Amino acid sequence: MTSTLRQFSLGQLAIGPATAWYLNDLGELRGQQELYTRQAPQRLKALRESALIESAVSSNRIEGVNIDPQRLRDVLVAPKPLFRDRDEEEVRGYRDALSLIHRDAALLPLDQDSGNDTIRRLHALTRGQIWDAGQYKTRDGDIIERYPDGTERLRFRTVPAVQTPAAMDTLLLDWRQCLEERWVPPLLALAAFNLDFLCIHPFRDGNGRVSRLLWLLQSYQSGYEVGRYISQERLIEQNKDRYYETLEQSSHGWHEGQHDPWHYINFVLSIMKDAYRELTERVGDVQAPRGEKRAQVMQAIEHLLDRPGGAFRLRELEQLCPGVSRDMVRHVLREQQNTGAILCTGRGAGALWSRGGGHGGKALPPNRGNQGGNKS
Repeated sequence: MTSTLRQFSLGQLAIGPATAWYLNDLGELRGQQELYTRQAPQRLKALRESALIESAVSSNRIEGVNIDPQRLRDVLVAPKPLFRDRDEEEVRGYRDALSLIHRDAALLPLDQDSGNDTIRRLHALTRGQIWDAGQYKTRDGDIIERYPDGTERLRFRTVPAVQTPAAMDTLLLDWRQCLEERWVPPLLALAAFNLDFLCIHPFRDGNGRVSRLLWLLQSYQSGYEVGRYISQERLIEQNKDRYYETLEQSSHGWHEGQHDPWHYINFVLSIMKDAYRELTERVGDVQAPRGEKRAQVMQAIEHLLDRPGGAFRLRELEQLCPGVSRDMVRHVLREQQNTGAILCTGRGAGALWSRGGGHGGKALPPNRGNQGGNKS
């Protein structure tokens, strides 16, 4: 087995333009997320409550698990609901797993030592009282696609049951090493992990639901919390055909390490971008207080100048200022250059910025607005 994450470690997968575009946009959108958290807490509270219900319903409905719409509040909101059938129990279980992630994402490890416990715990919540809840499969189980006329076809041959524990250990080890050694940006690692998890297919049933919970958990742990306010599961359900299409395209040749993961990876990134776009539309136009973006750029400049070597490039500064336009970043740089606080050596993207001699060798303090009148 040569997983997608392992291929990244070997340098066998080059990031294409479409993927880089998604990553750039998501970096900027994460900056808006932080702004909304500070400026629109009441709007986000209402979205959070709605997303919890939508996610529980949609993630189960993708797998053919449905409940009566009139029973939604009884099943999903009541402290101790009385279930009428297994479907209601599983939908509520998914809702409880979501609540656990929303509350304790930082306390749910996904390392080689404890990651399997976290994954099995999420599975147990979503499967209720069924006999193998929280247990990896003990029998081989391939993914079979069945058609209305009764015919069927083998869509994917999963990892054999006897090899599943070792495969999960390897996946979790690769996940931690990928983050620590920075093989690729965290969002690419997240999407690759999700693909590999679905190809391993560690549980007899419920793999799709657990994969979407892990997607949410790893998003939180990487600083992308849009799933707290907008249901990514609903967006996946609305694009279910594309979800299954890209998963099949990217799983072909997976066992031999000859698969193309970018179909599925780009699908994951596109869903997250759509979620952020919807968050922007539903929260509305929340503007940062005057001077806040300038202050963010100034703080980032000081951070970069204080590093060993004391020089930086524009790209490094932009990475520390998600949600701030390039024009604004350049405006602050020119402003500080004109005062002599920083110097520029070279031209274009490769130009180096370093500390100058003006104002005591320090960049100007952040602009805090007009306090007490104009002063020279």
